[in-house]
Amino acid sequence: MTLDALFLFANASVMPAWLLLAVAPRWEWTHRIVHSLLYPAVLGTLYSVYAATSFLGSAAPEGGSFGSLGGVVELFSVPRLAFIGWVHYLVFDLFVGAWEARDAQRREIPHLLLLPCLFFTLMLGPLGLLLYLSIRYALRREVGLDERPAALR
Repeated sequence: MTLDALFLFANASVMPAWLLLAVAPRWEWTHRIVHSLLYPAVLGTLYSVYAATSFLGSAAPEGGSFGSLGGVVELFSVPRLAFIGWVHYLVFDLFVGAWEARDAQRREIPHLLLLPCLFFTLMLGPLGLLLYLSIRYALRREVGLDERPAALR
């Protein structure tokens, strides 16, 4: 499978999960699919295989590193490494979006208020999380990320 085909697969694979979070957040199958290990396992495996084979195969360009912005730009100039970075975003943004949905349900935050947060988490990751945390604070005056019941805090 080509890198372009894998890119399309990775992009397309997360869209059903985002759709389920948006339109059927309390459905049993949403819980079974989105809140399971399915996505982290499948995309995490894809990420791991490509990361291991890319760095072991010396795919990193000269000057590429995580130590400077220029070094990161140089790394992402290599399609294989840009793909790895993109899969990284897909996995973590979906993880955050799924957490937002579960947290909103626990805290009884109206789903309509969650929808823009999910959209921005999908498109702009940290902005969506910040929006969700702002709405949660405005409605519940909660700032922490502690998920334990209030009696255990």
